[in-house]
Amino acid sequence: MNNHRRKVQDGLAFLYGPAAAQQVWPQFAAALDAFHRAHPALAQPSVPPDQRLSERDVVLITYGDQIQAPGEPPLQTLAATLRELTGDAINTIHILPFYPYSSDDGFSVIDYKQVNPAWGDWADVRDLGRDYRMMFDGVINHISQHSAWFEAFKRGEEPYARFFVVMAPDVDLSAVVRPRTLPLLTPALTAGGVKHVWTTFSADQIDLNYGEPELLLAILDVLLFYVSQGARLIRLDAIGFMWKEPGTSCIHLPQTHRIIQLLRAALDDVAPDVLLVTETNVPHPENISYFGDGYNEAQMVYNFTLPPLTLHAFQTGDATHLRAWASTLHTPSPQTTFFNFMASHDGVGLRPLEGILPRAEVTAMAERVLAHGGRVNYRTATDGATVPYELNIVYFDALSDPQAGEAAATQVARFLASQAILLSLPGVPGIYVHSLFGSRNWREGVELTGQNRTINRRKFQRAELLADLAAQDSIPHQVFTRYLHLIRVRTGTPAFHPNGAMAVLDLGPGLFAHLRTAPGNSTRVLCIHNVTNAVQAAMAVLGEAAAGMRLTELTTGAAVTADSAGRVALTLPPYGVLWLQYSSGADASRS
Repeated sequence: MNNHRRKVQDGLAFLYGPAAAQQVWPQFAAALDAFHRAHPALAQPSVPPDQRLSERDVVLITYGDQIQAPGEPPLQTLAATLRELTGDAINTIHILPFYPYSSDDGFSVIDYKQVNPAWGDWADVRDLGRDYRMMFDGVINHISQHSAWFEAFKRGEEPYARFFVVMAPDVDLSAVVRPRTLPLLTPALTAGGVKHVWTTFSADQIDLNYGEPELLLAILDVLLFYVSQGARLIRLDAIGFMWKEPGTSCIHLPQTHRIIQLLRAALDDVAPDVLLVTETNVPHPENISYFGDGYNEAQMVYNFTLPPLTLHAFQTGDATHLRAWASTLHTPSPQTTFFNFMASHDGVGLRPLEGILPRAEVTAMAERVLAHGGRVNYRTATDGATVPYELNIVYFDALSDPQAGEAAATQVARFLASQAILLSLPGVPGIYVHSLFGSRNWREGVELTGQNRTINRRKFQRAELLADLAAQDSIPHQVFTRYLHLIRVRTGTPAFHPNGAMAVLDLGPGLFAHLRTAPGNSTRVLCIHNVTNAVQAAMAVLGEAAAGMRLTELTTGAAVTADSAGRVALTLPPYGVLWLQYSSGADASRS
């Protein structure tokens, strides 16, 4: 037995006890053996683990039906449009859940192994995989109430009768951390009478019972199927809630971490190039716990603190909190990195600001979003207070008031400065499709669905999208062309490698600045971003080794020369961005 399989077996013993582990292990081993026989090439890593990602990696986050055209399966339309518009600038596509679903725009999955027939089929997904690295969603905390699994549960059929968490309504669950204000238990009429099932997110999303080893085996089968269909990254959705234990918080429990470690070990055994990405919208210390020891859990975690803290910096014109937090960023090994993002289909989560910003400042952020035409979702805090949980707004409008009459050039510059921060930080950037195309709030969608999150989930008609992008005076054209340029600069710059070092600099509250160094210490890039609507001046001190050195501003190609003391005097326009590349050999600091 190799080390990976030993870890799977040890994980089973931890979760279910030695006797049960010994009983179920043959089924897990058989699943791994069958996958290996069917896909032997996947068992050989293509590169060493710390070289699986590079500065070339940029992920576009999109729905499978995001771009539509009459008479075409949307997955085919999406593929053709992205190839035409982005070329090779983006190398990875994260298709949000493209399976049949009953609610939540895909996150209430009816059948894990089917493609939504209205969007296309597995051949369309595999076709995308010929040009892009593919990221699939593993929505494995819960499943739709309309799934075959839950229907079989209601009929009392084995093993599905044990696949869901049944709890008496009088059990004390007051310690459970809630991401919603909805009821935690939902009654379901079954062949054995009414049973109350655990529903962390909604009555249509029934939590799975990982206390049952056959359920875990079924989920492993699903993930291996995704790998067989081309998934090279798997996003584990809402993963922190997997294990239920009355009397506890039921979030981030040791059993949850052990399940992820078990899945990681299984994939390392049969498909080591596949990466796990955990999605846990929680405070930063809790979030990064899913790196494990750097070698045994997720290779990437969603960097949830980045979107709201960047928004706060631009809303206030003060990057102090962003700078202080960024200076703490680190990962436990060269095999791990952050999945950085600014916007997503879910809006901007606020729980990651706990312990960073006072509640009054978080409330002020929410009020600004409401003033900009957005919506806010709330939750009940542990002290009983109703507090903002999520800002529902496209990131462009979160930064700029649509009703303020502000010049489009200023709004575009502000937005792109925020995205430049995303592209320049250590990690892999994930770009939500509405950010790439400069979308605005879709308030009509909220009226149609009654769901706040719909505001940034509008779908495009291909002809209209192409027309908007072709109109040179339009915001979509300006955002898209300049954003694509920034992406190409990033992907051609070794200092932006995920494993490249970062030193955060203090150049004053109006500037967010950091120094990136390429692996091997060959080149450096001094990244400075103006978060204010005013001109900002700074003196960057590179050290005597940089005396007379020529620096290249990467976004424009302009040259800047350090003085005889290795100093560079800089002036940034409102919301200006400078990415200054130079040969290694000196440190930068504030003068």
